Amino acid sequence: MQNLDKQVVSQALAWLQSQEPVWLCTVLATFGSSPREPGSLFVARGDGQHLGSLSGGCVEEDFLEQLCAGRFDKPVERIRYGAEGNMGGNRVTLPCGGSLSVLVERLAPSPANIEHLQRVLATLDGQTVKTRRVMLSQKSGGAQLLEDQRQGARVHFDPAENFVDIRVGPVSRLIIAGVSSVSVLCAEFASAMGFEVIVCDPREEVWTQFAVPGVRMEKVLPSVYIAAPDACHHATAIVGLTHDPRIDDLAMIEAVRTSAFYIGVMGSHKTSKARAERLQRSGGLSAEQVARLHMPIGLALGSKTPAEIALAVMADILRVQRGIARDAL
Repeated sequence: MQNLDKQVVSQALAWLQSQEPVWLCTVLATFGSSPREPGSLFVARGDGQHLGSLSGGCVEEDFLEQLCAGRFDKPVERIRYGAEGNMGGNRVTLPCGGSLSVLVERLAPSPANIEHLQRVLATLDGQTVKTRRVMLSQKSGGAQLLEDQRQGARVHFDPAENFVDIRVGPVSRLIIAGVSSVSVLCAEFASAMGFEVIVCDPREEVWTQFAVPGVRMEKVLPSVYIAAPDACHHATAIVGLTHDPRIDDLAMIEAVRTSAFYIGVMGSHKTSKARAERLQRSGGLSAEQVARLHMPIGLALGSKTPAEIALAVMADILRVQRGIARDAL
């Protein structure tokens, strides 16, 4: 999903560089049913040209109508659509009675704003996660980029509501160590969820069973790929899905040396216990490094089939990415 956000920032920057003011909108919160998650972006010019999405159609139409009528002249403001919203009235109704809170920033084509969006774009293209802090004063507004490596919600409010923090960073990446029936389905699920997916396996014969559009295939040992510079960043998840310790163990040894937010490997409780002992004894990993590994991988859904296992894996990755504890499910 962040691929679209990158396009939005690129377009906003291009318009600013052409001396056009822009209105940059960010989804702050959703209540009930909404097709876009908090942190999603939308940008528009005063003439109605736009890119991105807030809700999938109805909200954007109302926003653009009011923008072209001269609304949204403040540096920053928050608006709400849907149930009990202060925008759109009865004309805009979200599915299932939901509502949507949106941050609207009017950005003039100033050197400071151009530089800021250049830095945001570089963050989306880079290897680290940062926080975009937007001041909520309607008199001045303004934003800055701060260091931030946390997981969890993309949007955080200051308790006093003086500012809002919006986490930005590279597109979520999934590195799958080894081709298997579970790997194929996991790659399909991850691609549909907006992940950049990379599958690594040096065995030429296994690739005949792998055909997932848009997935990058690396015919090398996963451990070799994972150890390469820039292979992993803070938005990377790494999973071992072969049941072959020659592939999975080496991948885990390299994975714990990265900043990946999720590292997991497939296997039963018995297999996982043996692997933990083996990784410390032969792999040289510390107890702290082994503790980073999700073993057995995935949520305990009683999964049996490859599709069920892949679903459990991606659900657990999403849980960790959203900062949700297992006992909070």
